Amino acid sequence: MAIKDYQREFIDFAIKNEVLKFGEFILKSGRISPYFLNAGLFNTGASLAKIGKFYAAAVQDSGIEHDVIFGPAYKGVPLACTTVIALAEAPYNKDTPYCFNRKEKKDHGEGGSIVGSPLKGKVLVIDDVITAGTAIRESVQIIQDCHAQLAGVLVAVDRQETGRNGDLSAIQEVERDFGVPVKAIVNMSHIMEYMEEKGIYGDHLAQMRKYREKYGV
Repeated sequence: MAIKDYQREFIDFAIKNEVLKFGEFILKSGRISPYFLNAGLFNTGASLAKIGKFYAAAVQDSGIEHDVIFGPAYKGVPLACTTVIALAEAPYNKDTPYCFNRKEKKDHGEGGSIVGSPLKGKVLVIDDVITAGTAIRESVQIIQDCHAQLAGVLVAVDRQETGRNGDLSAIQEVERDFGVPVKAIVNMSHIMEYMEEKGIYGDHLAQMRKYREKYGV
């Protein structure tokens, strides 16, 4: 699927903020990746506000019906917050409930492990990436414990590469195991299309193509 304007803007913004880098990066899997995206580096008010707009555009683009947005602690918390703020503004004007979990259950005050809106109905989980899928599985357990329903997952980037078993990607495994769509603001194909359009990433693009040939799904 061809890259869309908001996806192109996201990649451009990520590169300018050094959130998306090209080179050699050792992943947890031991693979040497020609690119790396660290959404945790969106760490100022302006950059967080901006990424919220990209997530909101992806939420709208995904078509996933949801009643509440859930941000898993910890990285998902600010992402969920900035996304619902962006959704509340034009052009969407959607006042969407959101919540997040505490890592440790609170036994005083209002108590409980969920902060924000009640976790009920159809839940859209927002996070930065899916690597092994462990964090998403923890979120699913929280959602089920609250008798809510997982509607889908939205992350910043889909690396579109096989898992450790050389079969499905972590995202495809989540889709298979839970029967819900997992969407991303951008995927590896979008990043490569952007690089081709710019025409200034020759060597890096060649490495990206080799990596996709070896590990792509």
